[in-house]
Amino acid sequence: MTAAPEPAGGGALPAGGAMRVMGAETEYGIHAPSAPGANATMMSARVVQAYAQVTRQRAAGGAETRWDYTDEEPLHDARGWTLERGAAHPSQLTDQPPVLDAEAVALAYGREELELDGEDESGSLLMNMVLGNGARLYVDHAHPEYSSPEVTNPRDAVVWDAAGDLVALAAVRRLAADPELPPVNLYKNNTDNKSVSYGSHENYLMPRPVPFGDIVRGLTPFFVTRQIMCGAGRVGLGQDSSTPGYQISQRADFFEAEVGLETTIRRPIINTRDEPHATADKYRRLHVIIGDANLSQASNYLKFGTTAMVLSLIEAGLAPKVEVHEPVAALQAISHDTTLTATLRLLDGRRVTALDLQWMYHEAAAKLAQDTGVGDAVDGDGHTHDVLDRWAATLTQLDSDRKSAAASVEWLAKLSLLEGYRDRDNLAWDDARLGLVDLQWADIRPEKGLYYRFLARDRMQRIVDDSRIATAVTEPPPDTRAFFRGRCISTFGKDVVGASWDSVIFDVPGYGRLQRVPTREPLRGTRALTGGLFARHRTAGPFLAELLGQNTAPPRA
Repeated sequence: MTAAPEPAGGGALPAGGAMRVMGAETEYGIHAPSAPGANATMMSARVVQAYAQVTRQRAAGGAETRWDYTDEEPLHDARGWTLERGAAHPSQLTDQPPVLDAEAVALAYGREELELDGEDESGSLLMNMVLGNGARLYVDHAHPEYSSPEVTNPRDAVVWDAAGDLVALAAVRRLAADPELPPVNLYKNNTDNKSVSYGSHENYLMPRPVPFGDIVRGLTPFFVTRQIMCGAGRVGLGQDSSTPGYQISQRADFFEAEVGLETTIRRPIINTRDEPHATADKYRRLHVIIGDANLSQASNYLKFGTTAMVLSLIEAGLAPKVEVHEPVAALQAISHDTTLTATLRLLDGRRVTALDLQWMYHEAAAKLAQDTGVGDAVDGDGHTHDVLDRWAATLTQLDSDRKSAAASVEWLAKLSLLEGYRDRDNLAWDDARLGLVDLQWADIRPEKGLYYRFLARDRMQRIVDDSRIATAVTEPPPDTRAFFRGRCISTFGKDVVGASWDSVIFDVPGYGRLQRVPTREPLRGTRALTGGLFARHRTAGPFLAELLGQNTAPPRA
């Protein structure tokens, strides 16, 4: 394989505010009501397969592009070591493709034969796709996962994360239209309420020189309390929901450690996976596993925006100097306290509420933004000022006007719905009907999902409009390398044999070898820098020749 030059360009984002390279990963809950014994991994493969069929109707050739695992390094730890493969939990080995053959799928559905439209050369069901919007859709163990393309600001993070819900919905619709297969329902939530949790992760790029210890100290109190703005709400307390009640976070009860490499066992508040998917000596990718899967646009926006600003505080050495006593216990205590009045013990002896801690971070972030100029409403970056205003408004409403806060804070919106059922039918928190309402809230089908009913009735706040989200299903973000990746897939899909966050691999007639184009700089390959290159070429050969700096047709093998 030959390495081609990286696409031109590069640059830097404003420091001190809410802008940075970021993205989301969502594992959807999956259920086939008419096939209760079906294997979840195999059902998830059918979801990916179904979207491959949808995609071929829109962009010929792009659906079959496989993931390039060459640069995956999931066992590197930010604390300075690499975990031995033999000591790793199987769920940590994300640097190898999942394997699921057609015979196993047929057995899972109780059929001797199963026609697989779009199966690969080995007859295996498609389990991994790179999409024309720069995202990845794949099977992550027992769940279909959508990993959004890289963006540079919290508003776009909301847009391309919500686009993943439309991708999932399109797959559900495609499966429902096939009478030979059981319909599949997908849920944007984080637990089956039977002791199993699945993730919704965030990723933020940071400068490599920032000491990891500073990241841990600066982020832990913020993550322990961030849920009061960004929690999705959950019926039941404890991992198996055996204790009646309602709590703020879907994920809090599943965390058992303060710092660690794992993501599915012994889950830590701060994850140490050191896999930058970028120039390794320049960048660190902070992999955040503690967030809930948000349908609420406002909750999602604050999740990304406030976290980006806290990272700016840490990089500037200005994060609040607070340490929470027993952070894991505090995380769960806050989740279980919907009154927001419980106090946390700090190591310096003070006792504060979650609201108090969030105000500390807001005040520090506002001062940094003012000092650097990025938070100016007129001359700033266009995002930081808005995040600061919404952050302050949400904290104020949570303290004194919870009815207004329910229009943006997801756990409060869901709680208002559940309390309505409880009052009307005199239901206790352990009534199974409330658990079903909780589940139906997260159904991604607009005609079924209770969140979407709230949205249609203007009971949930919009950050972006539906048309922009719909466009993001097929269009990549314009200002990161995702533009180059996505355009390669949608324009030259039949000639792209592999792709990842930091590479695109071409197999073009006339070249003797595969051509691997590295994309390690996240702010290269943007529309401004490479849009003209795509406009000039409709076939991969001349495109690659210009990219390689050649003025002639590709060489013959």
